[in-house]
Amino acid sequence: MPEGPSIIILKEAVQQFKGRKILSASGNTHAIELAKLVNQKIIDFKSWGKHFLICLPKFTLRIHFMLWGSYSVNEPLKKNIRLHLHFNNGDLYLYSCSIKVIDEDLNLVYDWSGDVLNDAWDENKARKKLKAQPDQLVCDALLDQHIFAGVGNIIKNEVLFRIQVHPESIIKLLPPRKLTALIREARNYSFDFLEWKKAFVLRKHWLVHTKQICPRCVIPLIKKHLGKTDRRTFYCENCQELFAERTTLNAERSKQKTKYEYLKAKKTVKKKARKPTS
Repeated sequence: MPEGPSIIILKEAVQQFKGRKILSASGNTHAIELAKLVNQKIIDFKSWGKHFLICLPKFTLRIHFMLWGSYSVNEPLKKNIRLHLHFNNGDLYLYSCSIKVIDEDLNLVYDWSGDVLNDAWDENKARKKLKAQPDQLVCDALLDQHIFAGVGNIIKNEVLFRIQVHPESIIKLLPPRKLTALIREARNYSFDFLEWKKAFVLRKHWLVHTKQICPRCVIPLIKKHLGKTDRRTFYCENCQELFAERTTLNAERSKQKTKYEYLKAKKTVKKKARKPTS
């Protein structure tokens, strides 16, 4: 899933189309009648977190790339095209994405201060939002787009390793300095991510994401699907401190185990159903 920095890169890549009219539109999207896009002028391109926004005179197209979405400029890829916009100076292709029409004023729809890469980012607001959800695990909090718009799984894993906090730590039990570090590094790492991705060296800078050995302790890292988001999490049990009540942590792990067992049982039932009878 493209994270906030990737959307910033897309926004910069399509600036050539700003102020241009859409000469034709095609693709397999059902979000809007494609004929309504023809002759529409691109007023602006904006982003909020993982949302790419194509601003037209009377409405905005919100693009969310989900898990497998992608785009290309001028050269089409060998994929099913969700939306193709043709201009007199080039083409924009969008693939495997969710498209939604927004009729309202974007300032009423989006809280720009919640976007970690936006100039309007407000650290104090993020702190208040976190304190309003005291029992949330930090691994879930970082992926909450209402608090940290633009932060994805890579940023989550790397930020928690940077600040040496265990992903199953609970917000209300974080010391003030760790809570501050969580908020600041979510933004700092997002800008590092942006710089490294532009230079095509992002993966070289990963310390724990998809890695096997902790670069600090030189011991095996733990890989688990954690939290309500159930996303892949890489962490070191030695140098990332756990701030959690044992009873709360056990309850959370019990829920995850029950969910895992349910999904495993469901998969087994499906396999048996497919087995031909003699």
